Amino acid sequence: MDLQLKLKNLLFLKLTTTLILSIFLSVPTFAQNDLKKTRVLFIFDASQSMYAKFGAQSRMDVAKSLLIDMLDSLKGQKNLEVALRVYGHQHPYPPQHCDDTKLEVDFGFNNIASIQNRLKTIKPKGTTSIAQALESGAYDFPSDTKNARNIVILITDGIEECDGDPCAISRLYQEKKVILKPFVIGIGLKKDFQKTFDCVGTFYDAKDPESFKNILNVVVSQVLNTSTVQLNLLDKQGLPTETNVPVSFYDSFSGKLQYNFIHTMNHKGLPDTLKIDPVLSYKVVAHTIPPVESDQEWKLSPGKHTIIALHTPQANLKLSMGGRQIANCIVKLKGEEEILNVQKINSNQNYLIGDYDLEFLTLPRIKHSISIKQDSSYKVVIPEPSLVILSFTSSGYGSIFEDENELKWVTDIKSNKGKQNVYLMPGSYRIIYRAKNASESIFTKDLTFKVLPKKTVSLKL
Repeated sequence: MDLQLKLKNLLFLKLTTTLILSIFLSVPTFAQNDLKKTRVLFIFDASQSMYAKFGAQSRMDVAKSLLIDMLDSLKGQKNLEVALRVYGHQHPYPPQHCDDTKLEVDFGFNNIASIQNRLKTIKPKGTTSIAQALESGAYDFPSDTKNARNIVILITDGIEECDGDPCAISRLYQEKKVILKPFVIGIGLKKDFQKTFDCVGTFYDAKDPESFKNILNVVVSQVLNTSTVQLNLLDKQGLPTETNVPVSFYDSFSGKLQYNFIHTMNHKGLPDTLKIDPVLSYKVVAHTIPPVESDQEWKLSPGKHTIIALHTPQANLKLSMGGRQIANCIVKLKGEEEILNVQKINSNQNYLIGDYDLEFLTLPRIKHSISIKQDSSYKVVIPEPSLVILSFTSSGYGSIFEDENELKWVTDIKSNKGKQNVYLMPGSYRIIYRAKNASESIFTKDLTFKVLPKKTVSLKL
């Protein structure tokens, strides 16, 4: 029976290794990540509790044996470096030694045999100091994080015993982009303890030796392989016709930006395929106006194609005005205060379908509301402003108002002697002005005038 079991395990390992390699080699290649190294740090629990039974053997013997076998499948992988850190193996418990962790084998391309040999000699002794091991492990990685994917695989059968905070350590180094979201493989952990690792990384529950072996293979597959993603930007009919929009992928755990793309249609008229790292889970944002964010966290499967859909129905808005004057328009969602965009007049811009408030920064300002719908183009035309030439025989103080039932301030006029050119929309206006050398309010001048389309107005004050 022992021989049959060994043969069965060897056959399973061979088939799993072949599957992992075939998935890895079949993934399409893209320039963005091909130059990056992948560094994997195994943090291995050698605390005293690893003596506990796990099937027919101890947790330590099962974990060491399966990890040693799995490492065989990593031999020869390009751009892959591995290292081994162990905790709880140098000092017996009691007493507690919370700094009992050591990098046993440093990173290298050809060091798998060294890791395997070191694992064979490790015996459980001490306490569980996960936070200290994670913090020390972050410094094990070389500093060129921009050119590498730094991944931690933590194998443990217990929870923190040294009052450290593994969650804070993990999040800190993810935010600094020192490491990616760790993988945590729990060996025989009680369900109450499993939740404590949700904040550390992606947790896997190994209930027995067979599930531990399967989990190891799943984790290694995620480490070695990329995933392909098709991002569908949907129109109002739910069809993926929207494109040429900047999109971003954020790590949903740390919130850090991971990828930026300009959405593209391929030669078949379908959304282009993106190569994405499956180690992380993602929040996706399409930078439309206003932006659209995915309402769920996207977890990718290594070697598989995932379709992500965002509803981004858009239409084009053109703002137009005659003449050579350059002006801008403030665009807001109807009834909202936040400014979405400041669009130049005589320009085009796409917006999501919906209701908007427009405020043209002319003199005076023009307010307009518009409802943008799919499958239409919209054009808002405002009158061309006319030139008003103000001449001053002396410097002074004054303002221009719209001359309605109640005066509405438009702009102040310069206080210096000479001329001032002002471009006003057609309408009725009033100037209230007093020369600087006129020391009494009674000398205030009150002048009304009209501005007609494409007509110049000259006024002497």
